[in-house]
Amino acid sequence: MADGDGLGEAAIAAASPASAPGLSPSLGWRERLRAGLAGTGASLWFVAGLGLLYALRVPLRLCENLAAESLCGLKTQRHLRHLRVTVFLNSLTPKFYVALTGTSSLISGLIFIFEWWYFHKHGTSFIEQVSVSHLRPLMGGTESSISEPGSPSNNRESETSRQNLSECKVWRNPLNLFRGAEYRRYTWVTGKEPLTYYDMNLSAQDHQTFFTCDTDFLRPSDTVMQKAWRERNPPARIKAAYQALELNNDCATAYVLLAEEEATTIVDAERLFKQALKAGETIYRRSQQCQHQSPQHEAQLRRDTNVLVYIKRRLAMCARKLGRIREAVKIMRDLMKEFPPLTMLNIHENLLESLLELQAYADVQAVLAKYDDISLPKSAAICYTAALLKTRTVSDKFSPETASRRGLSTAEINAVEAIHRAVEFNPHVPKYLLEMKSLILPPEHILKRGDSEAIAYAFFHLQHWKRIEGALHLLQCTWEGTFRMIPYPLEKGHLFYPYPSCTETADRELLPSFHHVSVYPKKEIPFFIHFTAGLCSSTAMIAFLTHQFPEIMGVFAKAVLGFSCLQPRHPQFLSKTHKI
Repeated sequence: MADGDGLGEAAIAAASPASAPGLSPSLGWRERLRAGLAGTGASLWFVAGLGLLYALRVPLRLCENLAAESLCGLKTQRHLRHLRVTVFLNSLTPKFYVALTGTSSLISGLIFIFEWWYFHKHGTSFIEQVSVSHLRPLMGGTESSISEPGSPSNNRESETSRQNLSECKVWRNPLNLFRGAEYRRYTWVTGKEPLTYYDMNLSAQDHQTFFTCDTDFLRPSDTVMQKAWRERNPPARIKAAYQALELNNDCATAYVLLAEEEATTIVDAERLFKQALKAGETIYRRSQQCQHQSPQHEAQLRRDTNVLVYIKRRLAMCARKLGRIREAVKIMRDLMKEFPPLTMLNIHENLLESLLELQAYADVQAVLAKYDDISLPKSAAICYTAALLKTRTVSDKFSPETASRRGLSTAEINAVEAIHRAVEFNPHVPKYLLEMKSLILPPEHILKRGDSEAIAYAFFHLQHWKRIEGALHLLQCTWEGTFRMIPYPLEKGHLFYPYPSCTETADRELLPSFHHVSVYPKKEIPFFIHFTAGLCSSTAMIAFLTHQFPEIMGVFAKAVLGFSCLQPRHPQFLSKTHKI
């Protein structure tokens, strides 16, 4: 997103503060617990080993072994040890082997379940992560991986990190819902929070950039609202908005806050936005007259412009939700003509969705001709709407059997290529359009090419794909063919840059915890999950066989252990044993 007149929608890097050099943010309780467990792992193993030796002191007769070894020679000590091991193995019953293998199976099963849960939640193996983080430094792995500051490899890594940082920026969702009338009602019905703290914090930063400026101290109501936008507690923000209205009945930003957070229906929100529009237009005309007096007045005009554009846009969205679609289209077109520099607001995406609802496909094509340009940033709405228009011309007559016999026509090839282009830009969207994954309420911020953008697009545009006969069928038949053209999407793309590798981390911050985040490309299951699964199943099978056939498994276990432990190393072994 281009930098604009303080419109706060400037994309905010999704990288965490911990990734910046020289910073040491405070760890959460999970991180502290994980670090403590990893740091005390050696001590726990040592204590467990001592406990095991203490528990086995009687069957193994450790004290007697030590006393005997001090009195006998080296060969005699070895022979005594072999004899005692033989006696110990002969004294073991099949129940011991069942308990041993059953306990091993239970422990490995618990480790497998934890590894599987950790992998699905964090996208990596816990054992592997701990090994890399704590064992590799002890083995000197980090020293060898450090390169000189001016080396080519370090320069390449810096360039790659800068590219990932520019790609993994979050943008304000142009179709974001109303907090009071939609998000909060969802919470009342389901008891789940649809917005994450990270998402709401980004919105708070946006509001402070949208609706505040350096001259707020000149108007007491704006001073109160400046504090209101910084409040984390919704009731405190609403209370501050009413205080600002008591000081100034024409405080537009106070009406905006009440419309966003206090109104429980779209009708109530529209009523408050109309009051905000009346006050905002008065303040905007007053700021236009004073804009050249000082730089402070120019900043105030930018702020009042932001407020007016925001109010009109939300009024257009209210009209769209209430079924007055033509009125919404008119407001959006007027906004785009009156404030052309504010293209970073992505009002054209609101316009595209409304025109699709009107089935004005010629007007949709005209908007795409202007904004689907190589020099402008792309979005899922742009790419998939272009694919939808080309699919519309051939989807009603498309048949995979017919196409396989006679081949694809020119129009069908264009439609398939448009679908492949859209899927390459955001590969998460088709699963939501084809209802292979369940939809949730879209967040207030989205990540381009990520799962959050896919949810936001499908939430509003699924109905438009369903309306066109055969469109979803054509998508279902062709979308997976995209991946054959880009076998290594993280390294090289076909029509776009390589797919960014940081989308999963950012989407997990933007989307609620009850949503299963879509990951692309799909990660391979770590080795330790395979290992623990195999260990669990094999020990469980041995425990079952030992329980069912105790005699056979007992003889087999004694034979294996006896062969490894009691194989004689001297020809005089038997004679010396008898003498002892």
